[in-house]
Amino acid sequence: RLQQAAQKLSRKLHVGVIHSSDVFYNSNPNLHEELYASHHALGAEMESFALFANARYLGKEAACLLTISDSLVTKEETTAQQRETSFTDMMEIALESLFIES
Repeated sequence: RLQQAAQKLSRKLHVGVIHSSDVFYNSNPNLHEELYASHHALGAEMESFALFANARYLGKEAACLLTISDSLVTKEETTAQQRETSFTDMMEIALESLFIES
């Protein structure tokens, strides 16, 4: 449904693997490069870990829609102002997906 919503709204959407863990900062400085090489993981995050763990436990489906704010590889970061005002595409896609039949 998220892909359909993005297409309907003419928004850019990348679908791929994200490393989701209850541990975001790891002692291995090469972890992100290794995850990309082995699983083609586009990024890492920890907020959806509980969402997917609970969905699996309950036998339910779950999806996660993310917007990249910082890069642990290139060290690029968005400002607080950018985070407040520029992530509307993600919110609009999520809201639009609620109206699409599964």
